Amino acid sequence: MYVLRGGRVADAEGTREADVAVADGDIVAVGEPAAVDDAVAERDAGEVTEVDADGRVVSPGLIDAHVHAMMDGRPDVSTAVSDSDYAASYRAASNLEAAVEAGVTTVRDLGSRGTLALDAGEAIAAGDIDGPRVLACGRNVIMTGGHGNWFGREADGPAEVRKAAREQLKAGADVLKCMATGGVLTEGAVTGAPELTPEELAAFTDAAAPTDTPTAAHAHGEVGIKNAVEAGISSIEHGTFMDREAAEMMAERGTYWVPTASALRGIVDNGIEAGIPEDAVAKAEDAAERFGDAWDHALDAGVPIAMGTDAGTPFNFFEEIPQEMGYMVDYGLSPERALEAATVNAADLLGLDDVGLVAEGYRADLVVLDADPTEDVEAWRDPDAVFARGERVA
Repeated sequence: MYVLRGGRVADAEGTREADVAVADGDIVAVGEPAAVDDAVAERDAGEVTEVDADGRVVSPGLIDAHVHAMMDGRPDVSTAVSDSDYAASYRAASNLEAAVEAGVTTVRDLGSRGTLALDAGEAIAAGDIDGPRVLACGRNVIMTGGHGNWFGREADGPAEVRKAAREQLKAGADVLKCMATGGVLTEGAVTGAPELTPEELAAFTDAAAPTDTPTAAHAHGEVGIKNAVEAGISSIEHGTFMDREAAEMMAERGTYWVPTASALRGIVDNGIEAGIPEDAVAKAEDAAERFGDAWDHALDAGVPIAMGTDAGTPFNFFEEIPQEMGYMVDYGLSPERALEAATVNAADLLGLDDVGLVAEGYRADLVVLDADPTEDVEAWRDPDAVFARGERVA
């Protein structure tokens, strides 16, 4: 059991002075010191470790709704094709450890080779390796030769797409992911062009419906976004060329947007000189020019936003996931709304009803910060302590 003493708690419900008690992976008490002491005494949990949080702020661990655990931020992702499964597995373990040490206590992997991310999640849950909670899609469902074809499950036509989606469910997928449009990092792909058809997208969501499994669609262009929303996709990933109509459709249907600003910044800020392929840089620069408009449309329409980084793409490292908070503020979110996007909103998107708040009965995924994140978005840099599933990991 841990008791975090003398600090303030800051989450989507506001900031208040409170002690926090943790036992058996859960938050068992939050409040005045005397009330927390009573809760600790009632549990008779044995040895209690006290953590001095005086002058500090206790917040929920961050949730990154879009990562690729097998990727390591290298300039040219295509060079990972020749890596062995063993190398990819070691890399994933290193990435996930870096994420949790940075205060990221839950991630959603939206595409890795085979069952790599699913297996990593099981290994973390079993205590074999350190890392955040992992929810994963298995393999992306894509058209033949489409974006990300080197690690996705290629499928053409509604019947094949439905089967490909069901294969991921059989493998244990927590979410299903498809590529509704082309992308930046696949040579020859047109970033915003639709790839899966409306009929194929409908088959994809139809496969997910019986188990109520969330769905995610990589979609840059406005036509692909609208096709995905009409098919009932749960979240639009990237959404770079979102227009007003697409934003209004998303807001009306409650479709989440996962913007992944870190992905564009990693490419545009480093460029060809850093070894990123020229084709990818050109596409990213074009996308970056239009990304601000997408934010304007989304904020005006009230689109629900969940944080995601696309961690693993060029110069987009797992240990730097928290910088996405600053990018979201740069594009118009307040620090409070950025916190919501990275905690309660992301938890809702992932289907987690006991993650994202510092409240009794919630999972003990906590970070101890030097500043209040509802006021200072830089508070997430270099946390003083990180707890994942009730255990101190940093």
